[in-house]
Amino acid sequence: MSGSSGAAAAPALEQAAHAARHAPSVHNTQPWRWTLRRRTAELQLRVEPGRQLRAADPDGRLMLLSCGAALHHARVALDAEGWRYEVARTAGRQPGDAGADGSLVPDPAQPVAVLRAVDRGPADPAAMRRFQATLLRRTDRRTVTDEPVAPAALAAVVAAALAEGAGLHVLRPAEVVDLAVAVERAELAEAADERQRAELAAWVGGARPAGTGVPASAIPAEAPRTTVPERDFGVAGTLPAGEGHDARATYAVLYGDGDEAGDWLRAGEALSAAWLAATEHGVTLLPFSAPIEVPFTREALRRALSGVGHPHLAVRLGRADPDHAGPPRTPRLPAEQVVEIVD
Repeated sequence: MSGSSGAAAAPALEQAAHAARHAPSVHNTQPWRWTLRRRTAELQLRVEPGRQLRAADPDGRLMLLSCGAALHHARVALDAEGWRYEVARTAGRQPGDAGADGSLVPDPAQPVAVLRAVDRGPADPAAMRRFQATLLRRTDRRTVTDEPVAPAALAAVVAAALAEGAGLHVLRPAEVVDLAVAVERAELAEAADERQRAELAAWVGGARPAGTGVPASAIPAEAPRTTVPERDFGVAGTLPAGEGHDARATYAVLYGDGDEAGDWLRAGEALSAAWLAATEHGVTLLPFSAPIEVPFTREALRRALSGVGHPHLAVRLGRADPDHAGPPRTPRLPAEQVVEIVD
């Protein structure tokens, strides 16, 4: 793209980076940073190691997944404005290039993905609706209602994940019980780890890094009555848990073909796409990362997939109580802390 064309695309790329601030991330850590190069109309995405969960996510899997969600949010913002663009996903590593300790954490000096604007056409109404969903999306930890997820809505969520290169395996009732056991075992393992308890406490509740973390308003005041236990944050929140159960909820496992850095980045894009599709259809999506954080429960989920892929996340889909307001938006870091502009 020429210098003049790059200058025309720069505002859209900057807006896309700002829109990506609303993406979901593990414990709302927002472990990403963007660099906008105006002249070349190039937006670079890097990991931010200072916001990595060192105890719960030492290999950086969930950090990369979070960055993938931010990348997809930026793409959605460009789509809504009618921009065509190219995406180079480097994930900061080449396939098989894990660290000496098996870590997938990329070099923070190298981008994990680069967005390059090409040209602009008419805006797609469907893309505009998807962008609106980024502003409405919430992590709602309340119980869901007895209204099941409509087959058309579930099909749309599965298709959205598939379009981003990941599968969404819908669990049968017996498999939901297996997921509940995996979540409980993972929670017990993490509760026994002093470093993980301290790390969790630093990101949730009252005292946490400004603009990040999980506030009390997003944490149920009491444990929801569900088959699959929700994460115990170690603090009581202020969000009413709800009167229902999860008997009519749908549980699924997001999975991919590989376990490399690039696979986890794409998994984040798929999670974002599935979540936005769910939001558009009035369905809540609640992620479960605990069984992914613990190696032996992650392997148990892989066995549950019968070896067809590597699990990236478990999710619950359901209908929220329309008569009670959901949680407010969780805080976000100011743009100047995550977006750098280079002329």
